[in-house]
Amino acid sequence: MHDMLISGGTLVDGTGSPSRVADVAVDQGRITAVGDLAGAQARHEVDARGLLVTPGWVDVHTHYDGQATWDEVLAPTAWHGVTTLVMGNCGVGFAPVRPDRHDWLIGLMEGVEDIPGTALAEGIVWDWETFPEYLDALDRRRFTLDVATQVPHGAVRAYVMGERGAKNEPATREEIAAMKAIVKEAIEAGALGFSTSRTLAHVAIDGEPVPGTFAAEDELFGIGAALGELGTGIFELAPVGAAGEDVIGPKKEVDWMRRLSAAIGRPVTFALLQVDRDPGLWSELLELTLIAEAEGAQLWPQVAGRPFGLLTGHHTTYSLFDAIPEYAELKSKDLSPDELFHELSRPEVREAIVSWVPPDPALAAAMDDAFSKTYLLGSPPEYEPGPERSVAATAKRSDRTPLEVAYDATLDDEGRGLLYLPLLNYSCGDLDAARVMLLHPRAALGLGDGGAHVGIVCDASTPTFMLTHWTRDRTRGEQLPLEWVVKKQSHDTARLYGLADRGTVEEGMLADLNVIDYERLELGTPIAVADLPAGGRRLLQRANGYVATIKRGVVTFSEGVDTGERPGRLVRGAR
Repeated sequence: MHDMLISGGTLVDGTGSPSRVADVAVDQGRITAVGDLAGAQARHEVDARGLLVTPGWVDVHTHYDGQATWDEVLAPTAWHGVTTLVMGNCGVGFAPVRPDRHDWLIGLMEGVEDIPGTALAEGIVWDWETFPEYLDALDRRRFTLDVATQVPHGAVRAYVMGERGAKNEPATREEIAAMKAIVKEAIEAGALGFSTSRTLAHVAIDGEPVPGTFAAEDELFGIGAALGELGTGIFELAPVGAAGEDVIGPKKEVDWMRRLSAAIGRPVTFALLQVDRDPGLWSELLELTLIAEAEGAQLWPQVAGRPFGLLTGHHTTYSLFDAIPEYAELKSKDLSPDELFHELSRPEVREAIVSWVPPDPALAAAMDDAFSKTYLLGSPPEYEPGPERSVAATAKRSDRTPLEVAYDATLDDEGRGLLYLPLLNYSCGDLDAARVMLLHPRAALGLGDGGAHVGIVCDASTPTFMLTHWTRDRTRGEQLPLEWVVKKQSHDTARLYGLADRGTVEEGMLADLNVIDYERLELGTPIAVADLPAGGRRLLQRANGYVATIKRGVVTFSEGVDTGERPGRLVRGAR
């Protein structure tokens, strides 16, 4: 009598092997048998005939560091088949922290990751100072999925150096030694690695770059040595040029990352996206990782499954109409969604906004550029839009101005309609470059940013997008094999972070599973909701087609509905 039996499903086991019909038995949270289990019985049986059975997804790039202290569900990531997430990325987090620096760390996270500071201030209960104490606080909680984290450079630097660290002043030899000791203690306590940020796009709410942005090599290598001495942990970073503000620096970044990885014998993973200023730079950087591999380094560019772009509407952080005085005045009134929709629907308000003319040529040129690069998102959302879906092209076809097209589109669904402005990974107007990046042997799938940029993106849905778009629906280029995509976001991400007990459907592995109606799998349209503490607003996106998501042999979501079960735990260290 097994605890659970999933019978008759088409198994895509995460190893990359061809799919096959097989049964899966689960006992005490682990997979105990896979194959033809005819005649077996179980206390809980799942009929998976006609459905896919896959491992649970392992999302290695999220920012739930604050939310995990008050929220058990960790949506929207948990809604998309993810059974393990890793946070503490990009050098920002909430430990270690001195008692008088809580507000400063909140401002750092708010500025870098667009998480409402009021929500963090109200939601977080600070019952830690050191990083091990932060892990203890997480360990006392239960979740829908497993949570793992990394120790962030920004918090460590400020803890050791105070205001000098926050202002990015050079660290002394003694301060580097102190930072190394904290990182070593954190990893011994269960952190999966260390993270930092060097991109100028990451600034705190006060405008200061993230502590560590300009760290010299002696600091980076000194801290990294902690991982080498322990023989565990990953070094993660957002490098110079990650957001396209520098196209020379990334090659220099790869040089020191190569030397660091070789010196400490540990993997280094860094964000890699296509940037408009140099659309082919990503290819050069990927080639450098192969050269580094031949020299004994382990460099893993972290790539995205779709463009990184802004969602723009009437309830997002950024709106295409922000520069229009009449619109700005209306938004300043802090109206409810229904009240705002009512006002925007008035003909005289519409006319005042869509008849606006930019007051100077520079702004006019910027708006024209935005209209040509902003697309109708649609429902279901289209993340690889063709040029015909741009606001400018739609206006030309419909004999309207671009402002009229944008305004009408965002009034859909009672004022909740959204437009899509791809900023990175879309220089050529399609995802062909992203496909090549994904297929590269050194590339790791990540950058979903669940829990972050909550007012402009909702890329936590990327695991679902990887299945729907890349393996089934893509028409503007070649697709990707289903078995390969499943392995990419389960086995491969788990192994990169040292989690060898999950990511495949094999005997002895954790029973982290998805049962999916592949033909019905579909992304919903992102919606803005005010469900964070203090009424903080965020974008959420659901999916249809996840028949069951299973964590440690327990169904956590059934047809997308939270069952109330909380089998998820803090993951302490590699295994």
